[in-house]
Amino acid sequence: MLFAPDTEEALEFVVALVNTEPAASRSGADELTTVGDLRALIGRFTYSGRFDWDDDELRAVLRTRDLLREVWTLDRDEAVTVVNRMLRNGRALPYLARHDDYDWHLHATDPDAPLAVRMEVEAALALIDVIRMNETGRLRVCAADDCTGLFVDLSKNGSKRFCTVRCGNRMNMIAHRSRKHLNGNR
Repeated sequence: MLFAPDTEEALEFVVALVNTEPAASRSGADELTTVGDLRALIGRFTYSGRFDWDDDELRAVLRTRDLLREVWTLDRDEAVTVVNRMLRNGRALPYLARHDDYDWHLHATDPDAPLAVRMEVEAALALIDVIRMNETGRLRVCAADDCTGLFVDLSKNGSKRFCTVRCGNRMNMIAHRSRKHLNGNR
């Protein structure tokens, strides 16, 4: 196991959130434009605490999405500065919690804190583990030419290059056609 389960889940949430952006989404459109879209995204993950389900909350989550994309692509030392700022801004005070079907895990904000703040702080806690383990290289942007999707490489050998099988297959097909074209022109 590379990371603790709650760290992996938080990183996977960051990926899902950021990959709602038009350049990273499967549809090519912004997939987080309504409160209903936000509800659907949150419904795929376990988030406890306060939900306002209004446009102000959606706008705050979109700002968080932008911040998380930024921190994902920073080098280790630069990421520390942003992660520390995220923790300070969220007034993070880590504590152990157990709820729903989850065993003991970390929370660091009041359950009544705004959703975007809780998202930022949970992401920051996960990024702390990544930084401390010197595994920031596992936070990646898709290698497909036409995709900016994020992913976390949890493979044993750390060799994953694409955000989805779809992107990998598409790039492999392009490479195959290119080789076929070159071989046919000899």
